[in-house]
Amino acid sequence: MVEIDPPKRKAAGAPAVVSSFKHGLSEMGLARTTRVFTALNQDGGFDCPSCAWPDPHGKDKHSAEFCENGAKAVAWEATRKRVPRSFFAEHSIDQLNEISEFELGKLGRITEPMYLREGASHYEAIGWDEAFRVVARHLKGLERREDAVFYTSGRTSNEAAFLYQLFVRAYGTNNLPDCSNMCHESSGTALTKVIGSGKGAVTLDMLEEAELIVVVGQNPGTNAPRMLSHLEVARRKGATIVAVNPLPEPGLMTFKNPQHVSGWIGKGTPLAEQHLQIRIGGDQALFQAVGHLLLQAEAAAPGTVVDQTFIADHTSGFEAYASQMAELDWPTIERATGLTRAEIERFAQRFIESKATVIAWAMGLTQHREAVATITEVVNVLLLQGNIGKPGAGPCPVRGHSNVQGDRSMGIWERMPDAFLDRLETEFAFIAPRKHGVDAAETVHKLRDGTVRVFLGMGGNFAMATPDTPVVHAGLRKCDLTVHVSTKLNRSHTVTGREALILPTLGRTDRDTTEAGVQSVSVEDSQGAVHLSTGKLLPPAADLRSEIAIVCGIAEAVVPEVGEIPWTDFARDYSLIRHRIGRVADGYEDYDERVSVKGGFLLAHAARDHREFRTSDARAQFSANELRWLDVPAGRLLLQTMRSHDQFNTTIYGLEDRYRGVHGTRQVVFVNPDDIAELGLSDGQTVDIVSEFAGMERRANGFRVVSYPTARGCAAAYYPETNVLMSADDLAKGSKTPVAKGLTIRLEP
Repeated sequence: MVEIDPPKRKAAGAPAVVSSFKHGLSEMGLARTTRVFTALNQDGGFDCPSCAWPDPHGKDKHSAEFCENGAKAVAWEATRKRVPRSFFAEHSIDQLNEISEFELGKLGRITEPMYLREGASHYEAIGWDEAFRVVARHLKGLERREDAVFYTSGRTSNEAAFLYQLFVRAYGTNNLPDCSNMCHESSGTALTKVIGSGKGAVTLDMLEEAELIVVVGQNPGTNAPRMLSHLEVARRKGATIVAVNPLPEPGLMTFKNPQHVSGWIGKGTPLAEQHLQIRIGGDQALFQAVGHLLLQAEAAAPGTVVDQTFIADHTSGFEAYASQMAELDWPTIERATGLTRAEIERFAQRFIESKATVIAWAMGLTQHREAVATITEVVNVLLLQGNIGKPGAGPCPVRGHSNVQGDRSMGIWERMPDAFLDRLETEFAFIAPRKHGVDAAETVHKLRDGTVRVFLGMGGNFAMATPDTPVVHAGLRKCDLTVHVSTKLNRSHTVTGREALILPTLGRTDRDTTEAGVQSVSVEDSQGAVHLSTGKLLPPAADLRSEIAIVCGIAEAVVPEVGEIPWTDFARDYSLIRHRIGRVADGYEDYDERVSVKGGFLLAHAARDHREFRTSDARAQFSANELRWLDVPAGRLLLQTMRSHDQFNTTIYGLEDRYRGVHGTRQVVFVNPDDIAELGLSDGQTVDIVSEFAGMERRANGFRVVSYPTARGCAAAYYPETNVLMSADDLAKGSKTPVAKGLTIRLEP
């Protein structure tokens, strides 16, 4: 039954605990739930397969070091349900395609390799060796290595990711798109250019020491709930928190910490003191205005606002930036942001009063056309006051998937630098390809053109995560072979090439035992901390294989004679992989020894640790950007796609979005009540959402209008249902991230 309630103003508390155990008990039962929850994110336990928020260390780590959505993620993975071969015998591909994404995921764990033969209508069970031979037959048969694409999900461990990119390069291509291409690629592109590293420059301790924390385009209450605990600590130490978001999110209003008694029976901790309800796409204008106001305040009282010493000693480009920011067109700024000048001046005053500022962001910044320029404007503001490389300060991109940052460190990138490839060649005695491969958007273009013949996905759900859904599906169906390494069913298993394989794998919660004993894998979190993860549960099937074993099995079938690569040894003893990683990956020297220490280790970060900037001129770089913002014709709105509270990426845990008051459905579009009236619509009315880009229209049918206090002129709806509205040609400048925020739409009754 569909119900729409008013949005909440508080996050977590008892409802989050109840939801966690409801999901755990329904999927795992009491004993299994207890075992899983007590090992989750603990030293000697396993890392949450959900978000990449870092774990606190030592005495700061709680015995229940997980959030509601982490509980949902492990319950989803550690379910007692299984998908037997009889299910595939009873359900054809056409019938599988009729099952919703949500219901596919609820079916349970896959326990043996499944094969769809050419011309067949049903998957059938297949042995591991035969499955590897199918992959080898297709890959070896390609005349052009670039006709194969190898996708990676951010769940993949460091060890598996390192071997996967090694196999792909031994095969002869750099076609290594990954989920980062679709989320924080803009962050990496911008930060690498201006501070010399694509990773954030803030640790948990630094966040808690900040005087001002600005959370931009991020909803931590749903997407990184454990972040709220650290914001609460900072708030109690005296920090000011500001939220910048078109939607008011309860996680940044009031946090009821379920780890404290006050979180159960008290009023909770107010977090954000100011909420700037910005118009979609107005963030660049906002931070240009802040930069202008800081420079103006410095001119009025020299030496009191801007850190002139830091600028002189550590930066370049200041004069050009300051010249550009000398004048500001306030009417344009107000139109672009949807904010008043007074609101922006109040916001800037908080920077002036702060001596240590952190700015955190997520996809609300990274998935715009001007995302890279916008993030450099964020860094401009930080550089003005020397807010990098000191306690309580710095840029803090909050990455979404648990090891997406580690995968990039391991070489999962279509454009790895020559230095990495040189070390890879030396270590394994083969010639690595140097021609850049394709990213996620370029993979969609190749699928559209029919030039992908083999698609191999290491986790994830590429068929639903990408823009232009019908185009992607048609392209996948043109492939000779599609292969997916997965724990559970999703749409990518039902949208297949002429032949298809599902290779089931161990999850984070599963015990991984080889001839050498129980194995651990490792991950790198959003702030550069690296630690081990050791599964505790009996695997769903005796012959289930780890991602590492699957990669090694495929490699031995496809490239057995390339280089000097001991695939069999790697599959047996993961410490051998870590020793090799330590000689190839930046910052991972003596890897196995360092990660084996309780709590792991923190990767070095030159800008954070020493104010050293590995940029083109060895300085942090100010950027002078032309202001661009989104203007739309009358009768149109700007759409942002987003997750619900019962969702992680394309995985749907349920049909509830408790904080936004939506129950029993995902087919909703949130619209400001004044816009509803202006458009001649009504709350509860069913409409089609039609996007407009480059003269083309795309349509998502049957969405209920929900009156919601979002910014005027803006709308919001859930992905992946609305990915059909995104164009594969609408990409962020510089990073080529598909644009999912700021789509021009109209609503048709």
